[in-house]
Amino acid sequence: MTDGALPAATVWVVDDDRAVRFVLTTALRDAGYVAEGFDNAAATLDALAGGALPDLLFTDVRMPGDDGLALLQTLKAAHPQLPVIVMSAYTDIASTAGAFRGGAHEFLSKPFDLDDAVELARRALPVPEARVDVAPAVAAADASPQLIGDTPAMRALFRAIGRLAQAPLSVRISGETGTGKELVANALHRESPRAQGPFVALNTAAIPAELLESELFGHEAGAFTGATKRHIGRFEQAHGGTLFLDEIGDMPLPLQTRLLRVLAEGEFFRVGGRELIHVDVRVVTATHQDLEALVAQGRFRADLLHRLDMVRLWLPPLRERLDDIARLAATFLAAAAVRLDMAPRRLSSAALQALRRHAWPGNVRELENVCWRLAALAAAEVVSADDVQAALERGGRGRAGAAADGPPAWDRALAAWARERLAEGGSDLHAEARERLDAVLLEAALAATGGHRGEAAARLGLGRNTLTRKLGPGRRS
Repeated sequence: MTDGALPAATVWVVDDDRAVRFVLTTALRDAGYVAEGFDNAAATLDALAGGALPDLLFTDVRMPGDDGLALLQTLKAAHPQLPVIVMSAYTDIASTAGAFRGGAHEFLSKPFDLDDAVELARRALPVPEARVDVAPAVAAADASPQLIGDTPAMRALFRAIGRLAQAPLSVRISGETGTGKELVANALHRESPRAQGPFVALNTAAIPAELLESELFGHEAGAFTGATKRHIGRFEQAHGGTLFLDEIGDMPLPLQTRLLRVLAEGEFFRVGGRELIHVDVRVVTATHQDLEALVAQGRFRADLLHRLDMVRLWLPPLRERLDDIARLAATFLAAAAVRLDMAPRRLSSAALQALRRHAWPGNVRELENVCWRLAALAAAEVVSADDVQAALERGGRGRAGAAADGPPAWDRALAAWARERLAEGGSDLHAEARERLDAVLLEAALAATGGHRGEAAARLGLGRNTLTRKLGPGRRS
């Protein structure tokens, strides 16, 4: 968990539903556990026969082959101390009674809340003191970045990834810069039948146009000046796995034609080569651009767009998932503490509110950078709102920087105020906001004109009587 209190326990999830398996293992990994998924009882028993043993196991009841209750019986016979949580959408008496009769630790009804499932895992596992011997494993498990989120948009994304990972379809990931598109691509690969193959990523916008063709398709020795030996391109490197092409909208038109042939035929020539290369690659693409608009402008091939756009996933910007900021920030602060070999920083409530008020034009990547600055520069273990503001300004994303890249500062402040009032159950917000807007504008205009009402009214585009009425009694010119 974000405060480091959870042990590095190993949790197995056995469910033939890929979406459920992916969502639950992701939530468990985010909570600090080492989670692994299995799609049937036989695969689980094979892993046990190989010497692996989890600290906790979730199993569905109804699965192809041996069902969850049969698996429970086998597990309890061989490992009576292993806690097993049985899951099922069928909460009938026979299922629940059979689960507990077989020795289940708990019964979890589907659909379930992920927070409830993680909390159930925490209660089922031994206390941390009994497991300090496996603590080093959690550092290794957490080394690769993971998607984190509890908001409805992120949970919907997790379910979509779980469903799509199995399908051999091209996927296009849309989202603003810094939202984590490569993490989505990696998750699609990791949960797919290609998981044992390579995952190769390339940002097409980061490679000069004259070198991009060689980077994608490779080249033969002597193909051009400086090509002293054969170079294997990203498509060949990704054979049997997944190739992630980020910022696909920046790809030059001639290369779009070559990419289209690879997607359609699975074959290409290296630059300067005569040997036809055959590859088996799943291509996942991402962009922050409007590809349909690029097609209309003649900058992107329509037929390539149709080929890439079999399935589309959308990553919400951070400003639309503010409730995820606390978990994200705690995760980044904990990672920074490990890397910097220091006590982890904790956010005060004021610091968290300061983070929630920021516009986050750089999205999750910007938040991660801010957290690293906080870990390195905050004076105390508990981070203050002033620390947050200083970290934002050091990153060039203070008030001026954010205003330049995103909505005006007053827009963001108004949005934050509206969200807070709505969360409190407030009503008649429009009238309240108009009243505050009038007050702020009038005060600013009077200050700018030395208190002269006529000039202030003219600057605001109001009549003097209107300004006087809005000011109310007690104010003199």
